[in-house]
Amino acid sequence: MLGPVRAPPLSPSPPGGPVSTTADSRSHSSSRTALRICPLCEATCGLTLTIEGTRVTSARGDRDDVFSQGFICPKGASFGAADGDPDRLRTPLVRKDGELREATWEEAFDAVAAGLRPVVERHGPHSVGAVLGNPNVHTMAGALYPAVLLSGLGTHSVFTASTLDQMPKHVSSGLLYGDANAIPVPDLDHTDHLLLIGANPLESNGSLCTAPDFPGKLKALKARGGTLTVIDPRRTRTAKLADRHVAVRPGTDALLLAAMAYVLFEEGLTDLGHLDGLVQGLGELRHAVRDFTPEAAAEACDVDADTIRALARELAAAPTAAVYGRIGSCTVPHGTLASWLVDVLNILTGNLDRPGGALFPQAATDRTPRPAGPGRGFALGRWHSRVSSHPEAKGELPLAALAEEIDTATQEGEPIRALVVIAANPVLSAPDGDRLDKALDSLDFMVSVDPYLNETSRHAHVVLPPPPPSQSPHHDFAFNTLAVRNQVRYTRAAVPLEPGRMAETEILARLVLAATGMHGADPSAVDTLVIDQTLGKAVREPHSPAHGRDPRELAAALTGDTGPERRLDMMLRLGPYGDGFGARPDGLNLQRLLAAPHGIDLGPLQSRLPGPLKTRSGLVELLPHPLADDLPRLRDALRERPDGLVLVGRRHLRSNNSWMHNIPALTGGTNRCTLHIHPDDAERLGAVDGAPVRVKGAGGEVVAPAEITDSVRRGVVSLPHGWGHDRPGTRLRHATADPGVNVNQLLDGSLLDPLSGTAVLNGVPVEITPAGSRP
Repeated sequence: MLGPVRAPPLSPSPPGGPVSTTADSRSHSSSRTALRICPLCEATCGLTLTIEGTRVTSARGDRDDVFSQGFICPKGASFGAADGDPDRLRTPLVRKDGELREATWEEAFDAVAAGLRPVVERHGPHSVGAVLGNPNVHTMAGALYPAVLLSGLGTHSVFTASTLDQMPKHVSSGLLYGDANAIPVPDLDHTDHLLLIGANPLESNGSLCTAPDFPGKLKALKARGGTLTVIDPRRTRTAKLADRHVAVRPGTDALLLAAMAYVLFEEGLTDLGHLDGLVQGLGELRHAVRDFTPEAAAEACDVDADTIRALARELAAAPTAAVYGRIGSCTVPHGTLASWLVDVLNILTGNLDRPGGALFPQAATDRTPRPAGPGRGFALGRWHSRVSSHPEAKGELPLAALAEEIDTATQEGEPIRALVVIAANPVLSAPDGDRLDKALDSLDFMVSVDPYLNETSRHAHVVLPPPPPSQSPHHDFAFNTLAVRNQVRYTRAAVPLEPGRMAETEILARLVLAATGMHGADPSAVDTLVIDQTLGKAVREPHSPAHGRDPRELAAALTGDTGPERRLDMMLRLGPYGDGFGARPDGLNLQRLLAAPHGIDLGPLQSRLPGPLKTRSGLVELLPHPLADDLPRLRDALRERPDGLVLVGRRHLRSNNSWMHNIPALTGGTNRCTLHIHPDDAERLGAVDGAPVRVKGAGGEVVAPAEITDSVRRGVVSLPHGWGHDRPGTRLRHATADPGVNVNQLLDGSLLDPLSGTAVLNGVPVEITPAGSRP
């Protein structure tokens, strides 16, 4: 049932997994090692930490980890520096007389209850907003508690980092498959042909595709005779590795992909293979892409028609192939259409749900698989934002609209008057941080869960700091649903919780209670409530292994030292590999997982359709109405031509958004905030390498050093994301010493992909002048 399992016989496992101790005869100090899954990017590599006392002194790759097999990147190697950053907050902060001051945990949660509940009671639940940042998916607490908080608040004012990143993929998956979280990933270990668009995994380590050693997997693809094609306006490290690099004009990804689909239809290259009978709307799709000929798309994309045809033919001719698109193709005006067309190409070539193609992972904590058949489908726009009437997507509103939802009065409901911010820094990550900066100051109340006093949390009335990652357990609930190999791993805290600290799971549980009128209740009540509700539902579901059982008996059988561990045990037992509370004796549970400190390998990805489908038809719906209705906008783009420079972002291997610029070991070198500009453009504009240039966009202007390089195509400039640490009132000493500039200040927030509400961050028009002159 579990596939190839690398697990020892059942035996107790200490916190952090196996521990070894050595003594240094020179210093007479002892050190030990402990295992930890790295939480610093989506690759989720296994680490072996060296610990002296309670301090992590080094980190290396865990060679026995069933998934990462010893791979480590600079971020993982710097785990100890990130964990022990002296600027991490150690105690809560509460605003008194206008200043944030250290307080006890009791004082902090008293202040949260006193600040949030009156707003809800006076102005209604939607007057309280919630902002969830990217780090939430990197912690157990962030995976287990925010949904409970949002349900308890009952607010529609929900904003997350998804609308600055991957929301187009959620929306396209929801429309295609009926489930916004059913995201196929490329079968990197077995494919013969990989086409990447808007992705640079040699720098990012991969995203929406959890793959330790992504660079090694690309090199292995080439070593076995496979082909790597990269479509990107920049000659990235990934593009340099490619067999074919196509420098597309930024923002035209959907046009290029639509033209490839046209070629597949026109030349009779479509072959659904095993998908025949599982797909609806093939004829309608063929008709819908009839205007996107390679000749029509060539000028807009700045890619000649012969190259477009070659891309389509090579994809169709490969024994197996996968198309994979990421942030560069998501954060553009047609991001949802581009994300949809990535899957369309996989479907038309018969490579969706096929080994060597793009497959749906099966995580150990997924819900109990239900029988294949029609589902409820996926809906957009169930409610709209108050000011600009943006439709919700996946229960979220565009983060780019947060400022106006706070600072703009309308007759359509109450503005946001209070804000709960969990692991988010939207002042840097969202468009027009200056406006949001001012808006946050106008709130009646704000609570921030954050280890740092950063550009956003400095506005809070209460700051609740979680402990360092070494003091927290770890399981990847989200990333295992996107992993290129099915596996399951769990590591307990490597270091005991420091006196005066509070576990992040308890912080969020107490926040749930304070925000929902239950302040003062035992935080374990939150876990008990979730367990009771989940088991109560499971025993009523005919396809559940717990069907017909007594939920109280099942709850009593759960193991684990904490509420979160009991919840993990419950999810494992009810999941696709679980023991079903004894119904499947060879199945998975927490005790078996604890007995496998390096993880359990659940085998390669397998074909799963029609199981994941939850559309109303029970089929893959190739051309849902929202996508068909947005295609005229894409047709209009065939005639668009930028008449100046456009801006794209970039990522660095040694950082993750705005998280890591306070770690000296992860800054400097190539991890710098510079403007990449092509030599021909630099000569025309009078820009000099290393000299400051002024970059002006619709939302404002910034000044950054020019870095002249032919790694960007003509007409394109590039600034990295996550910088701009120059606002007063933060406690980020290293970051403020080399702050860089906030690229998102160049945006006014008005450019969004209309289907997903995702901010347009790439292909944005800008003006460049030497900093010594005015435009």
